[in-house]
Amino acid sequence: MLDLLSVKVYGDVTVSKLLVVLCVMVISAVVAKVIVINLRRFFTDKLKKHELELMSKVTYYGIVAFAFIAVTPMLGINLSGLLVAGGIAGIVIGFASQSVVSNLISGIFLMVERPIKIGDCVNIGDVGGVVEDIHILSTIVRTWDGVYVRIPNEKVFTSNITNYIANVARRFEYVVGIRYRDDAERAIEIISRVIEEHPFALKNPAPQVFVEELGESSVNIRVRVWAPSTEWYGVKMELLWKIKKALEEEGIEIPFPQRVVWFANEPPIS
Repeated sequence: MLDLLSVKVYGDVTVSKLLVVLCVMVISAVVAKVIVINLRRFFTDKLKKHELELMSKVTYYGIVAFAFIAVTPMLGINLSGLLVAGGIAGIVIGFASQSVVSNLISGIFLMVERPIKIGDCVNIGDVGGVVEDIHILSTIVRTWDGVYVRIPNEKVFTSNITNYIANVARRFEYVVGIRYRDDAERAIEIISRVIEEHPFALKNPAPQVFVEELGESSVNIRVRVWAPSTEWYGVKMELLWKIKKALEEEGIEIPFPQRVVWFANEPPIS
């Protein structure tokens, strides 16, 4: 048996070396398959089907190729010349594809961290809008004006991201000015009642209505209201108008800017 393992197949390559190479390749294929299966489980709901297939194939064949390169010396294959040529080509390709690789890695990190999802209202750097799609290399945003914007994932990953609906509730606020001769306590009661009657104004966290400032022309009342993130904009627009109408119905007005002018010498009356 030992004599059979030491038989040379070609050059210095023996049967035992061929068996070692075969075992290494089988083990690498099994390891690659296990890794691919776990990748599929983890990224099933994070990547599209074709993107998941691409990642799986690159991972599988990359592991197998690495294992084959590792055992080539046992097969009597000298890769020094090939490695030199490949190294030069790799440098050239590396410079050319640097941004692609960076976007790919950033895309994977984004899908793991998930700071944004499709349908989220976001600001990414100086671009604001709704996330339409998240690819492996780029993210698609439809701006508030309906413009299609493709943002490389490297920029998305390194930019400040504001996600307006990531949290369940979001707060908005107004400053409502009333005349000095109006009853501020009555105004607070009216505003609180209007907020309480709105179906999407949250009771927890509770709204806040209070006199914040005695301004030059008005008593300024600060109004803070929490609403579901998905209904935030509509509630903000609707409540402001309802508060204005409710105050006017009770005779409480929002004053115009006023100035009191004093004359050092009273002007003559003609």
